[in-house]
Amino acid sequence: MADRPVLVTGGAGFIGSNLVGRLLEDGHRVVAVDDLSTGSLENLAEARSERAAGRFTFERLDIRRGGLQAVMERHRPEVVHHLAAQVDVRRSVADPLHDAEVNVLGTIAVLEAARQTGVRRMVYASSVGSYGEPTLEELPVDETYDRPATSQYGTSKRVVLDYLATYRELYGLESTALTLANVYGPHQTTAGEGGVVATFIGRMLDRQPCAIYGDGEQTRDFVFVDDVVHAFVLAMDRAEGQRLMIGTGHRTSINQLYHALAAAIGYDHEPLREPARLGEVRHSALDARRAAAELGWKPWTTLEEGLAATLRWAAGRA
Repeated sequence: MADRPVLVTGGAGFIGSNLVGRLLEDGHRVVAVDDLSTGSLENLAEARSERAAGRFTFERLDIRRGGLQAVMERHRPEVVHHLAAQVDVRRSVADPLHDAEVNVLGTIAVLEAARQTGVRRMVYASSVGSYGEPTLEELPVDETYDRPATSQYGTSKRVVLDYLATYRELYGLESTALTLANVYGPHQTTAGEGGVVATFIGRMLDRQPCAIYGDGEQTRDFVFVDDVVHAFVLAMDRAEGQRLMIGTGHRTSINQLYHALAAAIGYDHEPLREPARLGEVRHSALDARRAAAELGWKPWTTLEEGLAATLRWAAGRA
């Protein structure tokens, strides 16, 4: 694969920028595409130092607005990691047309550009939000779990899985979909899915009040970004045609997360209590045993280790 680059949509975003860094460390040439609506060039500061060596290229464009095929024709990537998305559940409920335009039509634009320029495989960032409310007995859920999403965001991400299958059937475009639990770590902002870790850390470091929505006993499966990035790297050559769960299988309540971060930071304020938010599931956790079998992947970062690393990164920017 050394002769052809890897392209990352959403490459200036949270997971995307971490993936760009890992790919460069592994010796790949990388093209990052981002419209910078939520991503930041600051996230790519180290990657951009590789430009002079011809190992990194940044292309600023909106995947919905044209231009992506020309970029792919110019660079001829072998693999596309598709992470560009609208990821805010609340915004999807308030503006489902925008959500579908980015997540469905935007992905079709990526698929079209990929199949017309000879891309071998797309690795797609799917989401735990694509599936509805499981019972406690069903947790952690595996790939057989299939219940309609509880938000427009989840539905838009879910629809793409059928498009991947169609492009595989019609054009032979390989694809792997990684259903991600709540990812956290360096480069994460307060916006979007799983942003509660970044939100709590940012507000606690600034000694500002933090809000907990609902009773705080809702649980999430928090998985560290380095572990997730490793799954994307493995999926470039494995698990063709598969949809795999990428999570730890462990549930942590928002109250537990709050108190763990407050103790680590020395933050002694009680949280503000706000009403529960529409479209959010009560409990979530993913069973990654198939990812272990198909990718050879498993999470290795404990929540304590991951939160400590995220805190170090955030404190260094304060």
